[in-house]
Amino acid sequence: MNDGDILSRIHDLIDEEHRLRERLRSGEVTSNEENARIRELETALDQCWDLLRQRRARRDAGQDPDGASVRPAREVEGYRQ
Repeated sequence: MNDGDILSRIHDLIDEEHRLRERLRSGEVTSNEENARIRELETALDQCWDLLRQRRARRDAGQDPDGASVRPAREVEGYRQ
């Protein structure tokens, strides 16, 4: 996955988040359903941003950005604690 692919994935996840919030407003999903999916989307977004940062840091250090990898959700989410 290159930087462009990651950014495209980020935009897709954000678009899905916006659609989901609209579906909640229109009554198509419950608040519980929306909240559960939002948590999943936020985790996926955090993983994408982390991967993009890793790739940029590796590139800045003269290393191969393809050596970066998606970190487990638990690890990425643990950064905030």
